[in-house]
Amino acid sequence: MTSKITTIGFDADDTLWANERFFQLTQNRFAELLSDFAEKEHLEDRLLEAERRNLGHYGFGVKGFVLSMIETAIEVTGETVPASVISELMDAGREMLAHPIELLPHAAEAVAYAAQSHTVLLVTKGDLLDQERKLAQSGLGDLFDGVEIVSDKTTAVYHRIFSQHGECVSRGLMVGNSMKSDVLPMVHAGGWGVYVPHGQVWALEAAEPPTHAPRYHALESLHQFPQLIQSLTEN
Repeated sequence: MTSKITTIGFDADDTLWANERFFQLTQNRFAELLSDFAEKEHLEDRLLEAERRNLGHYGFGVKGFVLSMIETAIEVTGETVPASVISELMDAGREMLAHPIELLPHAAEAVAYAAQSHTVLLVTKGDLLDQERKLAQSGLGDLFDGVEIVSDKTTAVYHRIFSQHGECVSRGLMVGNSMKSDVLPMVHAGGWGVYVPHGQVWALEAAEPPTHAPRYHALESLHQFPQLIQSLTEN
């Protein structure tokens, strides 16, 4: 029987390889550097506000994160932040951009399994150069039929991607760890959305699951992915 699903998209950060924990480690370093000026919780709140404000200007990724940290540092210190702190924040950003890729458990197996019978896409947000670097280091590049590095993941974006690379979004499935970016807009577009949780979720990516949507599925890990595809193919 031919599957109703012909095209499968995978998110990258925290779905196929580790990402958020490096942001958290850098944010902890940020709090230590500014501990003489503000409490950690206050700094985290101010940084999140800056990130939210700056998304439309800088987009997602390390560079926007570093600029938001610098902006927050200037604000909480009343424009007296030492140049040495700014320098350390920039160093932290460069370290994040150079960090080796760490594939998550079952990621390679899941992509390879999907590639046996489906058109497989990488659909990710973030800085173009950084995401291209991660993909090149991942060893998974040859498994993808298409790569889309987008400024945001919306219903319209999914319609375009799955129409361009596949038959249509209604015959597409998107896998990712972000309910807000990977699952909800895909389900709203008429496709399948598969949620695979991983560690701590960035506050700006949190959302409630569409538990009553027939095309929504949640897995404990990518280890269950082949079984899910088999069940959807058989139905």
